[in-house]
Amino acid sequence: MGGPGSGNRWRYGAKSTTDDYRTLDVRRWAREGVLRPGYWGGWQWTREGETVASIQMRAEQDRVILIYRHRSGDAEWKGEQYPVRIVRTPCNLGGWRAWFICPAVGCGRRVAILYGGGIFACRRCYQLAYASSREDVGGRATRRADRLRARLGWEPGILNGEGGKPKWMRWRTFERLAAKHDRFVGRSMQAVVLKFGLLGSHFPD
Repeated sequence: MGGPGSGNRWRYGAKSTTDDYRTLDVRRWAREGVLRPGYWGGWQWTREGETVASIQMRAEQDRVILIYRHRSGDAEWKGEQYPVRIVRTPCNLGGWRAWFICPAVGCGRRVAILYGGGIFACRRCYQLAYASSREDVGGRATRRADRLRARLGWEPGILNGEGGKPKWMRWRTFERLAAKHDRFVGRSMQAVVLKFGLLGSHFPD
């Protein structure tokens, strides 16, 4: 098996966006202790409560080893095992921030997120656009509202109504996030109406 990036440089075309790929976020791994040397475990991606993909990883000093299998279409499954370097930079208020070093051949960029195709690499190596760059006002508002719903533990989808306050969240924080959610929902719904030409072009602040 060739090393990461052997052969094709993974040019997937300008139409792909970051939302089309599974991601590894070094910030989340740092918070959850995954980067601690000696750690061995798995990582899963879920959709509607169901596991749709997973990998194994092993943390060593200043790197993690990714171990998984993948395939494209009806091709044979292919096993991958390769290291991703970790570097740390000091924060202004103390402590350290971890970064991935993109393992793609000829890259080596310092990034917080890697995107998974055949291997995990940075956004530039896959030539990915941010999904938000192609959204209209309504789509952007809907995405932001859904992000807040996830933070609040509510059911995804702005048409599903509001949930209650998470037990662990302070009331002040809950009220601030809920009000922000409602503003985004209002913008999203108004954009739908505007799309059908029923209102003027004003959006609430």
